[in-house]
Amino acid sequence: MKVNILMSTYNGEKFVAEQIESIQKQTFTDWNLLIRDDGSIDKTCEIIDKVLAKDSRIRLIKAENVGVIQSFYNLIKMEEADFYFFADQDDYWLSEKLEVMLNEAKKHDNIKPVMYYTDLKVTDKDLNVISKSMIRSQSDHANTQLVQELTENTVTGGASMINHALAKLWKTTEDIIMHDWYLAVLASAIGELVYIDQPTHLYRQHGANVLGARTLEKRVKKWVHPNLWFEKYWWLIDSSQKQAEKLLTEHKSLLTQANIELITAYVNIMDQPKSKRRQILEQFNLRKNKNYHTKIFRKLIITKIAYKGKNK
Repeated sequence: MKVNILMSTYNGEKFVAEQIESIQKQTFTDWNLLIRDDGSIDKTCEIIDKVLAKDSRIRLIKAENVGVIQSFYNLIKMEEADFYFFADQDDYWLSEKLEVMLNEAKKHDNIKPVMYYTDLKVTDKDLNVISKSMIRSQSDHANTQLVQELTENTVTGGASMINHALAKLWKTTEDIIMHDWYLAVLASAIGELVYIDQPTHLYRQHGANVLGARTLEKRVKKWVHPNLWFEKYWWLIDSSQKQAEKLLTEHKSLLTQANIELITAYVNIMDQPKSKRRQILEQFNLRKNKNYHTKIFRKLIITKIAYKGKNK
């Protein structure tokens, strides 16, 4: 069994050494760590060079800046493996992470595309725990079904693993919100999305996070500037529709008829008259994870408040 851990770095000098150290401390030791540096201008590469000189399992590819999604795509296409883990440069893995997830994989049919993911603990920059469960504090529950993942992602890339069957299905990077979300949609639509109810790493929050957990500061900003809230929400709906449409354009032959109908309905819902939009929401039970988010999501789609798309 070949296990590749994929890490994309960019100006990660503050925390990358700790993350690599946590990988080296894994109870499962037969892995390869492929690090693609996405054009860092700090000391990230120097730090990694010192570590890999003492560990033959680690390789560094110094490359030009293409952004996080393209960087992970390049990594996954670089070298075939049975399983691929995604690693963020600023997190810290608990020692049994690989072992826990690989043991779970033994229970499933990996001939079909499967994505596995776990819970995670949210910490401050010094790894002091802020939340013992990101899934419960932010999403209420973990998604495993396509209808859930179409509109809201609960998979964090650094807490996930995919098999080779799923890796082969990732063909392009256009219209992807983030690699973890797209792969989760792909897995739930064509194969299986598996949640392991156990935290396996520390999700560090700091000023330079690419995305990061939801914080009170972020929420207050949206309350003070409601126009930003509307823009963000409609961007998310539009972007998730485009991401879903990729399944129809790239993998329609692999989808069940039921999933084709679900995806098509979501992709085209804003083109329908008000009564039809309401019908689609109810028929397919399109929703968010939390009840009050579902109410907002459905209210916006039905009323088109602040909507700037076509046929508004």
